[in-house]
Amino acid sequence: ASVGHIRDLPQPSDLPADMKKGPFGRFAVDVNDGFTPYYEVYPDKKKKVTELKRLLKDADELYLATDEDREGEAIAWHLLEALRPKVPVKRMVFHEITREAIERALENTRDLDDRLVDAQETRRILDRLYGYEVSPVLWRKVRQGLSAGRVQSVATRLVVERERERMAFVAANYWDVSGTFTAQTGSDAGTSFTAKLNQLDGKRVATGRDFNDAGQLTAKNVTHLDEAGARALVAELADQPAKVLSLETKPYTRRPAAPFTTSTLQQEASRKLRMSSKQAMRVAQTLYENGYITYMRTDSSALSSQAISAARRQAAELYGSDFVPAKPRTYATKAKGAQEAHEAIRPAGDSFRTPAQVANVLSGDQFKLYELIWKRTVASQMADARGSTATVKLGVNSASGSREAVFGASGTVITFRGFLAAYEEGRDVERYSEDGKGEAKGDARMPAMEQGDTLSTSDLEADGHTTSAPPRFTEASLVKALEERGIGRPSTYASTISTIQDRGYVNNRGQALVPSWIAFAVIRLLEEHFDQLIDYDFTAQMESDLDEIASGETDRVAWLNNFYFGAEDQPKRGLKELVDTLGDIDARDINTVPIGEGIVLRVGRYGPYVEDLSGELAEGENPPRASVPDEVAPDELTVAKARELLETQSDGDISLGVDPASGHEIVAKTGRFGPYVTEVLPEPEFEEGLSAAALKRAKAALPKPRTASLFKSQSLSTITLEEALLLLSLPRVLGVDPETGTEITAQNGRYGPYLKKGTDSRTIASEEQLLTITLEEALEIYKQPKRGRGATASAPLKELGTDPTSEKPIVVKDGRFGPYVTDGTTNRTLPKDASVESITFEQAVELLAEKRAKGPVKRATKASAAKKTPAKKPAAKTAAAKKPAAKATAAKKTTATKAPAKRAAAKKIEE
Repeated sequence: ASVGHIRDLPQPSDLPADMKKGPFGRFAVDVNDGFTPYYEVYPDKKKKVTELKRLLKDADELYLATDEDREGEAIAWHLLEALRPKVPVKRMVFHEITREAIERALENTRDLDDRLVDAQETRRILDRLYGYEVSPVLWRKVRQGLSAGRVQSVATRLVVERERERMAFVAANYWDVSGTFTAQTGSDAGTSFTAKLNQLDGKRVATGRDFNDAGQLTAKNVTHLDEAGARALVAELADQPAKVLSLETKPYTRRPAAPFTTSTLQQEASRKLRMSSKQAMRVAQTLYENGYITYMRTDSSALSSQAISAARRQAAELYGSDFVPAKPRTYATKAKGAQEAHEAIRPAGDSFRTPAQVANVLSGDQFKLYELIWKRTVASQMADARGSTATVKLGVNSASGSREAVFGASGTVITFRGFLAAYEEGRDVERYSEDGKGEAKGDARMPAMEQGDTLSTSDLEADGHTTSAPPRFTEASLVKALEERGIGRPSTYASTISTIQDRGYVNNRGQALVPSWIAFAVIRLLEEHFDQLIDYDFTAQMESDLDEIASGETDRVAWLNNFYFGAEDQPKRGLKELVDTLGDIDARDINTVPIGEGIVLRVGRYGPYVEDLSGELAEGENPPRASVPDEVAPDELTVAKARELLETQSDGDISLGVDPASGHEIVAKTGRFGPYVTEVLPEPEFEEGLSAAALKRAKAALPKPRTASLFKSQSLSTITLEEALLLLSLPRVLGVDPETGTEITAQNGRYGPYLKKGTDSRTIASEEQLLTITLEEALEIYKQPKRGRGATASAPLKELGTDPTSEKPIVVKDGRFGPYVTDGTTNRTLPKDASVESITFEQAVELLAEKRAKGPVKRATKASAAKKTPAKKPAAKTAAAKKPAAKATAAKKTTATKAPAKRAAAKKIEE
């Protein structure tokens, strides 16, 4: 009913004037008085709180039915503090929105869990202290607007470290040999299979695993085949018979994967459905709210007895009783500090709806995700897959008898599919495609053979390989890495990844996560001056400490004291001491990454650029520089690539010639906004004895040189005088509109090429069109409906159906800020992970509902009225009361009214 959180720590700048100089002025937390927080109701939630208070007046009981995790418990406590109920209060929890679950929850209410509230509040204060102490250092030494956070900085470090490995990687080349072998006798005579060279002359043949990242062979007693050696071997072994040296057959058994947790759901949705973590969680939230799945924020893989029965029953009905083991399967949660009160993510209800049964009500991403969850849940209670794996070694001698080669192959035959009939878990891309023995692997069936049998050899081929750099993280593999290290909580991974993408620390290239150069500078500063804060073990320990606060084993105030102020008996310094003893930080050095051979990359105010420091410079001369395009990933910026950029860009003036009309020299140069051309005006002469003010006025009155940016299709290395003069001729007058008598011009602007007629501007297709478009073509463009502010409404891009709330048609339109969904009253821009083609009716309904729930964005107004004096959190009169001395709430009677967007910006430097 509260639509999420209702209160939070305000941004210090939004505090009342008389509080800004007090103990709450720096963090909205009094660090010297037990880390007492100061909370304010969100401006856009004040009406909601007023509405809930009004409804409470006529109620006999108050049920707090928020989620059963730290965030949910904290929301319930904040509601209790804001509503101040005078009726009995009961805390009810449920993990699925079904009739049975709600009824069970109503019969089994409990008190508010103070310890969970303490843990969440500690995390919130911790993130505020971390962000507000460390982020300003980044502003001063790297760039304004950056942020640091307990989990986001560590996640960024993982991505940056992987890119560093790729930058330092040196590829190595190696070759191998494969061939086709055919059985000559027995029932499978004529059956062929492929095997790969395993050993040569008693030594194992080197594979990619045997080289380090510096391109060096590290394995001992192996044969490193090069191209010449591999091709020579093929010639020596051609058409020589093969002998079966050994044949080993082992039983094969594979168990199903555990039911989904938040983390594994995000990983599988990324691998199988190509969903981002944020998108997967948004879709899962909708499925949960509409009663299709259980609660989607959980790190427990356990299933309730009802769910186990439902899964086993459905597996037997759909696949047969043979596919269900005699005893139910149970799964132990591996995550430390997992909240076992939660179930795994599964279809809702005491009996599951099959994908076929929901196909008519779910579509698009919702159906795909439900189907994935259903398959995983049912498969988790099914029998093992069974079969056998055969491994064969074949000996082939050269015609001369001087070389002895051993080929190996293995194949798995599945005789009983078991759970594979329902579901098979996806896998992340692995670095090495071969196994450690260099044997060819697969599911291909091999012929029946016995030791000593002779096989024919054919189609021997030499194949070259290059070792590959460590693969970049994907969202799935980054989530897995964070979970394995115990960093953060699975319920926060989607927002963490979204945060580092929104901050510009990480960009997507397909599925891969590529760090920006800004991320390199930020991580280097943190590593050198806040090393403990981004230490993986230290960050994981903080998570364990929060779990101990949640279980009542650790006092939150004592823990925050140790974290912020430090303690004599702990090896790590407190955050305050870390910040206070920073000393001098060389910003230029922090923002510099060596590339090699005297070339460095620098993170500049207007973007990254390379600088060549290898040559001698005259006094006052700048070294050669060149901007680095966004599409060049860090591991692609080699010395050769840097020199190429330096050759094609120039900081110096390139003289193109003299303008025959004016007699002025025309030059091309690189500026902070890119390459441009300009004319060189004669040096002015001023009268002697002018005052400073008069001289300033005289300079201001001088004619300005004509200047024009190069088109995107042009470059400094190829621009000619004729092309430069055409650019300098812009804006270009096309003529006069015969109806209005207004002049029409074609000009290049900040947002691209456009036409201008008085105050009416129209975008045109390309920059080149600026030089060729005619008055007639311009008039035709002006006849079309205008698109933009004050424009005629554009035709819908897609029609989705009727909104169940407003009962108006939902359509997708193209707006000034991109495509958006609208029912004619409420508009919502499409998220980054949605497109016009992929957006579904259900998603559109959800987006519009979220927008309505937020209400209209309010304009900022001046704060009014004074605050209440911050006080300790009082004990409520109900069983759900919070402990008296826990923390202050200091709720104000009135606060500054600000738009929700402002609040989102305030959190920029946290978490």
